[in-house]
Amino acid sequence: MNRVILTPATLPASALAELKQWLGITTGHDDDALAALLAAALETCEAFIGRLPLESACEEILGASGEWCALATRPVLAVTALEAIALDGTRSALGLADYALALEADGTARVRITAPGESRRIAVRFTAGIAAEWDDLPPSLRHGIIRLAAHQHRERESDGAAPLPPASVAALWRPWRRMRLA
Repeated sequence: MNRVILTPATLPASALAELKQWLGITTGHDDDALAALLAAALETCEAFIGRLPLESACEEILGASGEWCALATRPVLAVTALEAIALDGTRSALGLADYALALEADGTARVRITAPGESRRIAVRFTAGIAAEWDDLPPSLRHGIIRLAAHQHRERESDGAAPLPPASVAALWRPWRRMRLA
């Protein structure tokens, strides 16, 4: 996937407080490390379920094709801009007549270029995510992220790397997992 997150989701203080409560931590000297664990758990959640948990502004680079091309990130809430990328790397906005766009009920976004011109690639900017805010995340996803961050905190000094996510977290996330048949 050739995606860049332009505006990442910010985890509020309530997420860190939730993790600290789960771990029984009352001091603030580990806050930076715990926040990093939360961010890593959020990324692991996305990798496991195949969907972006928290709303973010993103960009994907696709081939400029007359065929329908699906964005890899899901669920797409809105496509905000399409730009043609010239061979020298310069970008120019595509007009509405230059492309077709389809947003599907499952959050898949597909793009088809109707007038590719000389461009070989396009940049698609969009907003994607299951929930706009931490508190809006479904409880099983939010709780799994907290549990994974707590697990990583507790295992930080162990000898071997355990498979991620642990079974207790995978059980929380499995109903949200998006599977594809090959």
